[in-house]
Amino acid sequence: MADEGAFRAGQTALVVRVPEAEPVVGAWRGRLDPSARAGVPAHVTVLVPFLDESRLDRGTRDDLAALLAARPAFDVAFARCGRFPGVLYLVPEPAGPLAALTAAVAARWPEAPPYGGRFAGVVPHLTVADGQDEAVLADVEAGLAAGLPITSRVRAVDLMAFDGARWQPRASFPLGR
Repeated sequence: MADEGAFRAGQTALVVRVPEAEPVVGAWRGRLDPSARAGVPAHVTVLVPFLDESRLDRGTRDDLAALLAARPAFDVAFARCGRFPGVLYLVPEPAGPLAALTAAVAARWPEAPPYGGRFAGVVPHLTVADGQDEAVLADVEAGLAAGLPITSRVRAVDLMAFDGARWQPRASFPLGR
């Protein structure tokens, strides 16, 4: 997601967990991704920051559940790496269904643009290392090669909340069949 110092207690995020990636990326993320140290599992972000936790009443959760249940579950594979400045990530293929989840949630809650509106476009990705120099990223990328591809069935979007120190799971919203 991003450096945990950028978040405040009560902020929430919607993520697609990718537990199949943990054996391949877990050790790297634990050392090189601040979000992993703050309790976020291997994931692709759908929307961060989402609504403040105080706004997540029953009606909002029901709306979110209905919106996500209208989207079908899908398969995704991570067969290669990509980079942003200082960031190494796994590229999900196809990325379209993940981008569609982000677009649908952002359209329903326009007051919560992806990444706070900091970027013109959103690139679905699974961060492995964040805030690292290029030499470290190259070493990590080489180390990941033997563990790829990773495949996963995306069946749900999880809601997580930052408690001031760590990200905590709050709910899981199934996708449709």
